[in-house]
Amino acid sequence: MDDQVRTRRTDTSGTCPEPPSDAVKRLLPWLVAVAYFMESLDTTILNTAVPVIAKAMDVPPLSMKAVLASYTLSLAIFIPISGWMADRFGTRRVFAGAIGLFTLASLLAGLSQNMYMLIACRILQGCGGAMMVPVGRLTLVRTFDRTEFIRILSLVTIPGWIGPVIGPTVGGFMVAHLHWSFIFFVNVPIGILGLILVARYLPDYREEKRPPDIKGFLLFGAGVALMSYVLEIFGEHILTPSQTIALLAVSVALILAYGYHSLRTRWPLLELGLFRIRTFRISVSGSFFTRLGVGGVPFLLPLLYQIPLGFTPMQSGLLIMPQAIGGILAKLALSRILDRLGYRNMLTSNTIILGALLMLFATVGPYTPVWLIVLQASLYGAFSSLQYTTMNSMAYADMDQHKTSSAGSIASTAQELSISFGIAAAGLITAFFIPEHAPSREKAMMGFGLHEAFIVLGIMTILSTFIFAGLKREDGERVVHRSQVRMNRGYR
Repeated sequence: MDDQVRTRRTDTSGTCPEPPSDAVKRLLPWLVAVAYFMESLDTTILNTAVPVIAKAMDVPPLSMKAVLASYTLSLAIFIPISGWMADRFGTRRVFAGAIGLFTLASLLAGLSQNMYMLIACRILQGCGGAMMVPVGRLTLVRTFDRTEFIRILSLVTIPGWIGPVIGPTVGGFMVAHLHWSFIFFVNVPIGILGLILVARYLPDYREEKRPPDIKGFLLFGAGVALMSYVLEIFGEHILTPSQTIALLAVSVALILAYGYHSLRTRWPLLELGLFRIRTFRISVSGSFFTRLGVGGVPFLLPLLYQIPLGFTPMQSGLLIMPQAIGGILAKLALSRILDRLGYRNMLTSNTIILGALLMLFATVGPYTPVWLIVLQASLYGAFSSLQYTTMNSMAYADMDQHKTSSAGSIASTAQELSISFGIAAAGLITAFFIPEHAPSREKAMMGFGLHEAFIVLGIMTILSTFIFAGLKREDGERVVHRSQVRMNRGYR
């Protein structure tokens, strides 16, 4: 890989006109860190504002799940083409376009007058976010030697830790003292600063041109978008049962058609042949089903804190903060834990603990002491952080170096898909337990729905343990000592 990177810098084909200067190498990590921060902040700052936005737009709080899920679904659809875009049009142009699109979509989201406009803007944000972080990481790989890369990546991912810490609190403060629109407007000055830095300091790398997998993109994108739509509206009686089944069948057929297509084309959108590698297959599939259980928690917890418990958005944000702090502290001990337990024991035991902690949120009620809520949130954040980073790093245990980019695209796409589906599942399960003829579905959450949803999602999480049981005791030994820097952004 090092030889390939050096060849790209000096090749006469012009992948990079000249080696980056020392000034560029000093500022480039901070530029990419802006992208990490914007994306990680945007995935958490909205959560505490969900009840307030729902009230302002006169929609039920559970309907706001589409606003959250649309962003992660957009990420899942567009992440696979980020590498091709960078190789074809250059890292500088694509990165600048991504920041510009994300910033513009944030501005438009803050000006939205109804939920449908907000969903459309969130989809645009996802398009930009899908290009920002992968292309930024690719630029770092092509700029720094491997001896420097580990240190640089550790520096760059720190904002990815900070975003979940301050996001819920900042969102709660803005909703309480300003207006919910400011949770989107805050991205505008950060984005403008990023554009200025990109124009001055981002190297412009290119690769040999390869044809885009347009057919694969259409099949895959249409399949997952249709499936997500059906999951979003399921239970809202918009479609008849026969129509729902028909649309699900079409979405599954499109995804299967993409799988068939990807195995028969030279340049597939996602290289599904990598699933033949046992550790990669177990890591990605186990991660997918685990996140189906926990992906909706950032959506449900603010509802739990603000509707049944009666906390303000600001107080709700403060109660969510311990999750992120617990996650950061847990990362510091991950290498020692993995060295002692190994990947198989770590994932099988941690998944059960995580599911049990998730079910414990069903015990939180109006008379639960705040210190106990904080303790539960801290423990849940710590164990979920251990789970995410371990699952992510396991994907690279037996992966050839030249396949890591393709593996990363698949893992990132599956992660965003599972989060999107997890949010839809959380809303669907909650709605299922609310009496259909309740006088107020919002008030009904106080006695029904939310608590039952945490129990069901916890059970779903524990069931994914059976997938990780397929690991062998010695799996992952080669990555034990570098797991927290390999996929360090795994908190989400």
